[in-house]
Amino acid sequence: MTSSLLALLLAEGTQTSLVELILKSRGIVAAVVIILFLLVALCVFVIIFKFIQITMAQSQSVKFLDQFWKSKRLDDIYRVAENAKSSPIAAMFRAGYIELSKVKKSQEGGDNASMRDKMGDADNVERALARAKLAESTKLENLLPFLATTGSAAPFIGLFGTVFGIMEAFLAIAASGEAELGEVSGPIAEALITTALALASAVPAVVAYNYFQRRLKVLGSEMSNFGADFMNIVKRHFF
Repeated sequence: MTSSLLALLLAEGTQTSLVELILKSRGIVAAVVIILFLLVALCVFVIIFKFIQITMAQSQSVKFLDQFWKSKRLDDIYRVAENAKSSPIAAMFRAGYIELSKVKKSQEGGDNASMRDKMGDADNVERALARAKLAESTKLENLLPFLATTGSAAPFIGLFGTVFGIMEAFLAIAASGEAELGEVSGPIAEALITTALALASAVPAVVAYNYFQRRLKVLGSEMSNFGADFMNIVKRHFF
């Protein structure tokens, strides 16, 4: 019990000293601290937002694919796809279905199409699927470059603040002509705060970036497979 209370007090004392060091920072070090705090806050927001977005995309895609293979009518599947707004695979189906509907109307309005015309119509559907896949992939990858940039740039920003703070500490020591431990440790500790904040933003950003990239790679493979399966069905029944 006594050891637990002592550990809690020590932890509270450490947190208080860190807060004091951050509040005591000034000049360029203070500007770096503010920038790093903003990066930490933005990283937290981006990580939470992308986690929700990608999770919803995968969840709705799984449900849509289940309905896609169960149903035998494309118009019924289209109604299901309209309710799966977060699914990139459902978006691909909507684009392919709309293009297929245009092609079938143009064929019904004219004479019997030649084999070359039919192949051209199938290519139009395939291009619509490719465009939808590219648009959905771009939407899902949005904001991920921010995490990559933060992971690579934040340590250098923190290092800049640390080096500048240490330079100011040594210049102050040189001006006063004294080098007591208390006068040296305080400014150096303030300077090292920027490195700690830089790591607090860079490490989660890099980990989250790699995690999201892996999930998007899996989702991209599922989109490619769906596009190939959809075109096989279309060519078998409509061309």
